[in-house]
Amino acid sequence: MPHVALFITCLTDQFYPHVGVAVTKILEHFGCRVSFPKAQTCCGQPFFNNGFQPEAKELAKKMIEVFEPFDYIVTPSGSCCAMVREHFPQLLDHDHAWEHGMQKLVHNTYEFVEFLDKVLKVDLSTLKLPNPETITYHYTCHLRGIGVKDEGVRMLQQIGNVDFKPMEKTDQCCGFGGTFAVKYPAISGAIVEDKTACIAATGAKTTICNDAGCTMNISGMCNRQGVDTKVKHIAELLAEAMGIGIESW
Repeated sequence: MPHVALFITCLTDQFYPHVGVAVTKILEHFGCRVSFPKAQTCCGQPFFNNGFQPEAKELAKKMIEVFEPFDYIVTPSGSCCAMVREHFPQLLDHDHAWEHGMQKLVHNTYEFVEFLDKVLKVDLSTLKLPNPETITYHYTCHLRGIGVKDEGVRMLQQIGNVDFKPMEKTDQCCGFGGTFAVKYPAISGAIVEDKTACIAATGAKTTICNDAGCTMNISGMCNRQGVDTKVKHIAELLAEAMGIGIESW
């Protein structure tokens, strides 16, 4: 039984805690023992993206202290997974005291869909949504950065009652980019307007997006533009197909 630590991430913890519940229950359904280390904090991505590397380095060390004991670290956020895998080696380069722990974290940290696909190798063909649902999918930038591409779509297409609608420019950025949206609001707004237009063109009532920041950005613009779609994490959809209740959390 794999022992998995849930790395919840800041935005999921604060705005989408039910996604963390769904991820936990789904991993348990597939035979994992899941722990939630209460000492976990931010991975340091906001510091890193804004040039505060010493501060980001301290948070990277904190991550290693908290998560090193576990077989796997699974997160519902592609961007935070990318921070660990792509940038922790850069932050802790030549810091020999932390090298072993850093390498272990880099090799054992997975985004949720990636973990289901590459480690657990799940078969979702027996699952079925309670009712037919039209669904489209946004490929987030950081997921592509860690090599996750079509896995989420392939999973969706295994599930009964899913009417998948491909999105034009599906791999185009939504314009969030963390503090990019704050520093360059006009550019960010134009990018997400284009994204919501592509979503609207599919007619899908559900849009799957597996990064909390992108979800906030896209759902906000969909609401302002009157686009009738619910933006969800794939874990929410899987929980629904499995009959797992998460809405009360």
